[in-house]
Amino acid sequence: MNNDRIKVGAVIYDPRVTVIWGIIADFFKEEGLEIECLFYKDYKGQVDGLLNSEIDIAWNSPLAWLDAYLRTDGQCQMGSMRDTDRDRKTCFIVRKDSGITNLAGLRGKTIGFGAIDSPQARLIPINHLHKNGLEYGADYTEKRFDIGVGLHGDHIGGELDAIKALMAGTVDGSVTLDLNWEAWKKDGTIDENQLVCIDTTALFDHCIFVAHPDFSTDRFIEWQKVLHRMDYNNEAHRKMMDMEGLKEWVEGRITGFQQLREANDYLKFFI
Repeated sequence: MNNDRIKVGAVIYDPRVTVIWGIIADFFKEEGLEIECLFYKDYKGQVDGLLNSEIDIAWNSPLAWLDAYLRTDGQCQMGSMRDTDRDRKTCFIVRKDSGITNLAGLRGKTIGFGAIDSPQARLIPINHLHKNGLEYGADYTEKRFDIGVGLHGDHIGGELDAIKALMAGTVDGSVTLDLNWEAWKKDGTIDENQLVCIDTTALFDHCIFVAHPDFSTDRFIEWQKVLHRMDYNNEAHRKMMDMEGLKEWVEGRITGFQQLREANDYLKFFI
C-alpha cells in the first residue's frame, strides 16, 4: 500500500456510492493527489475506522460528525460540504382534512418518524417538538420506520414509509427533509391536494468531511483545494455531482449542527 495516498472513507448507503467515489478518485489522480477509498457498511464502523487511523478522512453524516467530535473531545478536523448540505430543514406534514394546523394540534396524536438514528427524520424534529412544548414519550406517540438503521437517514426509506403511513391514515403526522418533500411533490410521489406542511424546524446542516485529529492539516487543506476544483460544467464531474446531489463543494462549518447537539442532549442518543 502506498502510504502517500490519502485514505478516504465513505458509507455504502446506495450502490452508486462506489461509482461516485471512482469518479472522485480518478479526478484526484489527474490532479496529482492520489486517494484510496475505503467503504463501510455503516457510520459507526466508519467513525471507528477514522479513530483507528484506517482512514485519514471520513465523509460523515451529521450524526457521524457528532460521534467523531464527542469521541475526540472536539479535536477532529472539519472539512468541506456539498452546497446542498447547508441550510436544510425538516417539514412537519399532516393531511389537509385532519383539522391539524400547527404543532399543538399533534398533542396526543401519533407521529411518523424515520429511522432511530436519522438526524432529519427523528432526532432534530423531536428536539423541535420539545422546544415547542411537546415532550418525547409523553405528549405524542412515536411511530418509527426503522429502515436502514446505521445509515443515519442517508436514504429515503424511513421518511417515505412515514409519508405513506400518513396518506394511509395510520399516523396523524409525519416528518421529512425539505428536499424530499419538494422532490415528492414534484414527481407525484405525494398528492399535494391531500397533504400540507404545518411547520418546519430551524435551518441545519447535513453531511461534512471529517479528518483524524493527527492528520496533517496542510494535507487536508490541499485535499480540499483539489476537491473544490471539481466543476459541474465538466461532464464527468456532473455525473458524479448529480448522483451525490450537489452542484459545488463548499467550505464546511459546524454551526449548523447545533440542533443535533441539542437533540443528543435531550434524547441521550450518545451517552
